[in-house]
Amino acid sequence: MYAEERQQAMAQLIGQHGRLSVVQLSDEFKVTTETVRRDLSSLERIGLVRRVHGGAVPASSLTVIESGLSERDRANTLAKDQIAAAALQELPPAGSVVVLDAGSTTGRLAALLPRDHKLTVITHAVPIAARLAGLPHIELHLLPGRVRTTTHAAVGTDTVAALADVRADVAFLATNGLSAEFGLSTPDRDEAATKRAIVRCARRRVVLTDASKIGVESSQRFAGPGEIDVVVTDAAVRDDDRAALERAGLDVVVA
Repeated sequence: MYAEERQQAMAQLIGQHGRLSVVQLSDEFKVTTETVRRDLSSLERIGLVRRVHGGAVPASSLTVIESGLSERDRANTLAKDQIAAAALQELPPAGSVVVLDAGSTTGRLAALLPRDHKLTVITHAVPIAARLAGLPHIELHLLPGRVRTTTHAAVGTDTVAALADVRADVAFLATNGLSAEFGLSTPDRDEAATKRAIVRCARRRVVLTDASKIGVESSQRFAGPGEIDVVVTDAAVRDDDRAALERAGLDVVVA
């Protein structure tokens, strides 16, 4: 097989699987890992794949266009329900302060908060605030800021400034992408700044993400792997992805 034919086949295979490691591609095409890395570099230069730690993903995996909240809420619904239920084990004791980041899975967690467990909840997500408003076991604080139409979340300098005065016991975070090398990322700069402030304000940080987002890298990083304590994901997570996250120091909980 000529190099051009191999590279074309490699790009098609990565597109089908969503993510492949250098070792997997080396085994598949019976070439050295050095050859695979050169092929991936050539494919990246022409925009067919994007290199990530240990392998490659389709170019489209580096999300530039952000899906709306309603669209994301309809994706991977069973996995998100399972993740939210598993995340209940990460709740701090009654009377603690938690921050709920905007997201479809964190919204599911909000719906599952036990009614015999009093908490102070701080959020910048309008749908989460609407769900929790008026519940007797929740002391709710809604952060200020400009509300984005895409995520229905308050962002901006006012949001970040308000979070600077917060000390939370646990923050439950959502993400558009998570990789062991790049960390947590999202496409929007203001959203990233708000998430970064949430990470800084909490003693413990728990990420809720379905497996489809693991290995994905968006343009704006808001936390490195070392800034996160726990990742709660679903059973579709790849073994090599889980191992890479654990090597980066993360506790991976599979719902």
